[in-house]
Amino acid sequence: MYHRIWNNAAYFRYFFFILLFISIILNLCIFENHENYFIFYILCSIFLGIGFYQSPFWVIFLLTFLVVSCRFFFIKDQSLTMSTFITYLLTYLLISLISVGFMSRVQRVLEDNLALTKVLSNALDSRDSYTMHHSKNVAKYAMEIAEEMNLPQSLCHVIHIGGLLHDIGKIGIPESILTKPGNLTKEEYELIKSHPIKGYEIIKHVKQYKNNGILDIVLHHHERFDGKGYPKGLKGEEIPLVARIVAVADSFDAMSSQRVYRQELQLDHILEEIKCNKGKQFDPIVVDAFLSLIEDKDNPFKNRRN
Repeated sequence: MYHRIWNNAAYFRYFFFILLFISIILNLCIFENHENYFIFYILCSIFLGIGFYQSPFWVIFLLTFLVVSCRFFFIKDQSLTMSTFITYLLTYLLISLISVGFMSRVQRVLEDNLALTKVLSNALDSRDSYTMHHSKNVAKYAMEIAEEMNLPQSLCHVIHIGGLLHDIGKIGIPESILTKPGNLTKEEYELIKSHPIKGYEIIKHVKQYKNNGILDIVLHHHERFDGKGYPKGLKGEEIPLVARIVAVADSFDAMSSQRVYRQELQLDHILEEIKCNKGKQFDPIVVDAFLSLIEDKDNPFKNRRN
């Protein structure tokens, strides 16, 4: 919820105009001449600064001028002097600019968090030249599938971050196993299968990853729709939707990329494999969204290799 609000300044722009409208109605129709309702106009200035933090100064100034004009003329128990108006204007403009600085700071923190996520993702991908860019590709494909499913933009953002981090647990897997050209032994395969839990343990204490679906992606992206996956053996809708989406994107990129033990597969073969596993390994709804993207004339998966 936190990221949903702070990643979208439009919410605060809506709040600003709604609150300004309510303030005017209250003053004109219900609490005419009631000076105590100046607090609504102060709140308008706060929402103004947060919602329009990326706007030029002149936009913020004009909107602040609008707020002060409403406050000055609709609360009538005051002397209508120019000096009073200018005092109000400077005070409310200061409040708006403080809010602009606050929102800019919040956005820098969120951008730093994303940069850290990309650093972790790149550190993982750099361990294996055959899977270079894998995490970035999975994040991109998963977000495109989510958008095709008309999921909220905030959830698409979570899926993008989760896609970047989905294999972070492989940092704890020896490179000799990750890059082994032949078949894995049973013990090696079990070690590979432990990477979702390892990844979960690595990032579970990071505050911004809690309770928003990112940990679900890292832990459950290898679960199967038929319940035969790992690490928990979840089935159907027991698997979080965000993990079901990343699972399709992960499999697509894995099959379409060259690996140390095989060449990349042809697109027709990949699509047939995904269709055959619809309702088995993959969520049918997610597969349908994926196939809809593939069939689109502007198919985002055509140039799937970096």
